[in-house]
Amino acid sequence: MRVVVQRCKEAKVTVGSEVTGRIEKGLTVLVGVTHEDEEKDAKYLAEKVAGLRIFEDESEKMNCSVLDIGGAILSVSQFTLYADCRKGKRPNFMAAARPEAAEKLYESFNRELAAKGLQVETGVFGAEMDVSLTNWGPVTIIIDSRN
Repeated sequence: MRVVVQRCKEAKVTVGSEVTGRIEKGLTVLVGVTHEDEEKDAKYLAEKVAGLRIFEDESEKMNCSVLDIGGAILSVSQFTLYADCRKGKRPNFMAAARPEAAEKLYESFNRELAAKGLQVETGVFGAEMDVSLTNWGPVTIIIDSRN
């Protein structure tokens, strides 16, 4: 599994004209799943994301996690994180897991985050979504469960 984590002041995801998820300060997390991923990958990434110390403490050092600041998570599925752009100009998405498998692991990742006491808002798996956020910093970090 692969996630792109963005520290944000606010974020929302819209499907059509309906806002399906909205948070104030916290993390926007784009989540991609590949064929070899298992429950352990979802659990590992949820642990990493929840504990990632990328919020500043009173000394202005990145020392606090989203849990420490009482923040929330906006989790958005994104199969394009597994795009292969090495050949030609059209990305190949063959490394992305099939929707049935990907959805299970995406939901597992979200459940793991919620079990840690985090508010987790989401988009709609497989839908075309509009995601907007104010990236705070900016801070953007990529984490892969295989690396």
